[in-house]
Amino acid sequence: MSTLGFETHDHSGCIQDSLTAMELHCKAKGLRLTPVRRRVLEILLAEHRAMGAYDILDRLRAEGLGSQPPVVYRALDFLVENRFVHKIERLNAFIACDHPGEQHAPAFLICRTCDAVAEAHADLAEGRLGQVAEAAGFTIERTVVEAEGLCPKCQEVSA
Repeated sequence: MSTLGFETHDHSGCIQDSLTAMELHCKAKGLRLTPVRRRVLEILLAEHRAMGAYDILDRLRAEGLGSQPPVVYRALDFLVENRFVHKIERLNAFIACDHPGEQHAPAFLICRTCDAVAEAHADLAEGRLGQVAEAAGFTIERTVVEAEGLCPKCQEVSA
């Protein structure tokens, strides 16, 4: 898996691939794909950046899909639980997964200047943390890795 957030890519292709993966996942698991859940993912995919729940709610409200916070939070909970969206703790925001439907441990690279976020793959169970956990008899089930620094564009501006 590669880091996508700071690279140029086929944006329309990644949106369609993610939506198709979500539809197939929901069908296979017997999950209900509501219009609001689908739209929340579409919004995050189209923006390709981390967004706060209230920013997403503003879009839903403008489109007549809901005006109360529980509407967006329920949709985000569903999308996070099914690994189509990740929560970026540092920003208290959400971003569409770059690898929908794949089992992976994401690591987020967050630009401290522009808040751009790139998702990378981190196999923490095999790294130093995995070794420490194994030595302690601990099984890692979930990790949140967020690294802060400068994205390529902000590095160019500051140079």
